[in-house]
Amino acid sequence: MTAATHTRLVVADDHPLFRDALRQAVASVLHTAKVDEAGSFDELTTLLEQDSEVDLILLDLTMPGISGFSGLIYLRAQYPAIPVVVVSASDDVGTIRRSLDFGASGFIPKRFGVETLRDAIMKVMDGDVWVPPDTDLNAAADPDMARLRDRLVTLTPQQVRVLMMLSEGLLNKQIAYELGVSEATIKAHVSAILQKLGVESRTQAVIAAAKISGGQWRQGTPTA
Repeated sequence: MTAATHTRLVVADDHPLFRDALRQAVASVLHTAKVDEAGSFDELTTLLEQDSEVDLILLDLTMPGISGFSGLIYLRAQYPAIPVVVVSASDDVGTIRRSLDFGASGFIPKRFGVETLRDAIMKVMDGDVWVPPDTDLNAAADPDMARLRDRLVTLTPQQVRVLMMLSEGLLNKQIAYELGVSEATIKAHVSAILQKLGVESRTQAVIAAAKISGGQWRQGTPTA
């Protein structure tokens, strides 16, 4: 492939050594690419808010600020034009399937070496979807999870952020402070989240989100 001069990628992972490995893999394929790094989800969103002209995001599923698929769901809602490839140590077929269901353009297990990272990045940059060879995605199909996934993807980016904060056990007033909005606005978001997910309480909303993340999206007990 021929890399464009202004190609820009973002590597989002909280481990500096792995970020460096990804940077090396990118450099071996896209020699002139600009590679930004983010060690937390807040750093990633700050980068994108400053300049969202990004050709690819390499995203770890578990880093400060996100857990499970919450970060991927937010990115696909807020920046649908930016391809996202999940790079994760959790590489069972269910995790891979859900990553693709939530809009990832590929899935690269962290256990793979730089050579495989390089090949995967090349494929995705050429417009293909890359998953580990011999991955049977049909084996991970689950109708109940598919229905729940379809509900989660109807959330707006702000509603996803609110649900992420609910999962951390934050109060409405704390979420309002963090997002710079009124408490009434947060209450409206929570009501919309409950309606879209088809649940009756904040706790049920967090449990529903945790189910599709394999239990990963659960860090606190939500309170009123």
